[in-house]
Amino acid sequence: MAVVETERHGQTLVVRMNRPERLNALNTEMRLALAEAWTMFRHDKDLEVAILTGTGRGFCAGEDMKETLTTGVPGGRRDIPNPFNDGTLEKPVIAAVNGFAMGGGFMLVERTDLRVSVPEAIFEVSEAKRWLLGGYNHGHLANLPYPVAMEMALGFRFTAERFHQLGFLNRLVPQAELLPTALQMADHLLSLPPASRVNTVHMMRQMRPEPTAAQKRLADKLHDHGDKGDLMESRAAFAAKRKPHFKGWHDPQDRYKLPQIETKD
Repeated sequence: MAVVETERHGQTLVVRMNRPERLNALNTEMRLALAEAWTMFRHDKDLEVAILTGTGRGFCAGEDMKETLTTGVPGGRRDIPNPFNDGTLEKPVIAAVNGFAMGGGFMLVERTDLRVSVPEAIFEVSEAKRWLLGGYNHGHLANLPYPVAMEMALGFRFTAERFHQLGFLNRLVPQAELLPTALQMADHLLSLPPASRVNTVHMMRQMRPEPTAAQKRLADKLHDHGDKGDLMESRAAFAAKRKPHFKGWHDPQDRYKLPQIETKD
């Protein structure tokens, strides 16, 4: 079976991640297949809307930790451009979240324009567990209040019901209604004048909050501020289902020497 399956419903393309035995974790093969699917979707003149979903209990569990331990490349390889990931995809995408959306899987949901989910789905921004800096920008991008954004950044889990209440999800529906509801949303988009649909999606994307250039530079510094051996230790502990043994910093005094934001652009 292909790790990514596609099916056409008129002008709508369903993209389905298909590694159910691994909760659709993102290994190199799946990343490549997703990039190919999104590239095809972008250039196909007969397709206008996409729905992204998963097979089984998981939407996407994020990084394939076992592959990372084999390759030694945290976060996985990205061998070809992916228009969905890099922001060059001009067509709207609807997430149909069928289960766990963790780490990189959460980020896939975050990149979509409309979101429908089953109530049982669980969401987590996982950077704080795997890197030297938590997911500082996700709550900001979602325009959420500071304490909620902090909760996200520090790796707490969220239920679909809470995310629906916070406005991160558009619809909550039973599993049997998940894809039909997403297809109904796609049909609504297709009922709009083509230029209106394309222009409105583009304008709305431009209005999403973004960290400033100075904040991004500080984030780059913080990604290196600590013992980077902890990156692989977090993944090894996860794979072995044991408690991690983190070192924190090469020099314990570094915890008190945090880099500061530079306001000059």
